Amino acid sequence: MELTELTIKQCHEGLKNKKFSSRDLTLAYLENIKKKDKELHAFLTVTEDLAISQAIRADERIALSRAEGQDFPMLCGIPCAIKDNILVEGQKCTNASKILENYVASYDATCVKKLKEQGVIILGKTNLDEFAFGSSTENSAFGVTKNPHDKTRVAGGSSGGSAAAVAANMACFTLGTDTGCSIRTPASFCGIVGLKPTYGAVSRYGLTASASSLDQMGPMAKNVEDCKIVFKAISGKDKMDATSADYKLEESEVKLKGIKIGVPKEYFGKGLDPEVEKIIRNAIKKAEDQGAEIVEINLSSSEYALACYYIIQTSEASANLARFDGIRYGRSENGKDLLDVYLNSRGVGFGSETKRRIMLGTYSLSSGYYDAYYKKAQEVRGLIRQDFEKAFSPSNDGVDLIFCPVTPFPAFKIGEKMNDPLSMYLADIYTVSVNLAGLPALSLPAGKIGKLPVGLQIIGNQFQENKILSCASELEKIIDKNV
Repeated sequence: MELTELTIKQCHEGLKNKKFSSRDLTLAYLENIKKKDKELHAFLTVTEDLAISQAIRADERIALSRAEGQDFPMLCGIPCAIKDNILVEGQKCTNASKILENYVASYDATCVKKLKEQGVIILGKTNLDEFAFGSSTENSAFGVTKNPHDKTRVAGGSSGGSAAAVAANMACFTLGTDTGCSIRTPASFCGIVGLKPTYGAVSRYGLTASASSLDQMGPMAKNVEDCKIVFKAISGKDKMDATSADYKLEESEVKLKGIKIGVPKEYFGKGLDPEVEKIIRNAIKKAEDQGAEIVEINLSSSEYALACYYIIQTSEASANLARFDGIRYGRSENGKDLLDVYLNSRGVGFGSETKRRIMLGTYSLSSGYYDAYYKKAQEVRGLIRQDFEKAFSPSNDGVDLIFCPVTPFPAFKIGEKMNDPLSMYLADIYTVSVNLAGLPALSLPAGKIGKLPVGLQIIGNQFQENKILSCASELEKIIDKNV
């Protein structure tokens, strides 16, 4: 097996038993990036010198641990990549936007700091939809990321670069962010595992805010076990983020046998590709064969989720992006007065999807429309949250987990939906409710349509990541990914 095909645990064992060094691992990944990324465009920046110096330090740390007869952190010496809306001190953080093309981070995001403490190797920063606005990574100002399984198709978004990097063995694992679908959709399209944690389980400090009440960082990896290892490393309370929770992942094993799984009937209706449905139904049957109880549930407010999400997301985004004006942050263009500088800087710096979302959000928050749009959307958000609370409620004979598709279709062709924003937004129809309710969810490879992967979405109650990861790990062993 090639070094770049190893999982985190396999890498750890190899480093422990002196089969290879962290420098060997790092050079193998850098070589893979040189070979493949010209075509795939998963990376915006490759930090080769930083990676090699980190690998040398990791090898020294590992040698010292061996000499003292002690183990070293699971992620020590493991090469990874970071989505380019997460700050890494001394490195560019462009958000795939021209307005931040030359911005260099002055500090580490908390999750990056935690990874560095473990001794990870940072190979570079990955491509995304500009400011994480999109489901395909076609909205990047620096070019689209291609799907490693079919280079005529998208890798998903907004964390498309992170997903493609793992799928093409250009990073052992990556960090992504998920505001409405952005870890799960690319994980599904690229055939990897992606975990969107509970809101607050991972600190958002050092993440460029898209929609502050929806954003969450999470791991993208080759298998469920790797996701769990990374999630454990980055989760927990952070004094720099008031919304972060004092949360530690449980270690108890949860089996599929005896678990009650809800299947929302609203997620299996019009618009779902029959081949995708077949694969998801097959995965649900596999869980049932292992002793899980399958019940149909109602998430009746889900039909309003997409409209509700796009009002809240664009409103919060318009407020967050107001700082990028060419004066306080971002590139500055010349103008005859201050207003001119603002207009020119934002006009040149922002792409069309970012402008669209700023305008939609500003309209929703404007005087006379706030009650009709933003306030109403927040009320609907409450109903969506209540649907999930009822579904998971033990007093209501509720379910333990919910199984459903990640997207209605597999990866679509590059350019296919670019001129129809509403069609693009429909890709998020099964994922946005999870963010609105602040729940954890995971995309697990469940099969393929031809060579295109399809992901099963496993949704849990708040801070039930252990239940999701345990059942996903069991299911991972028995699902035929080539169905």
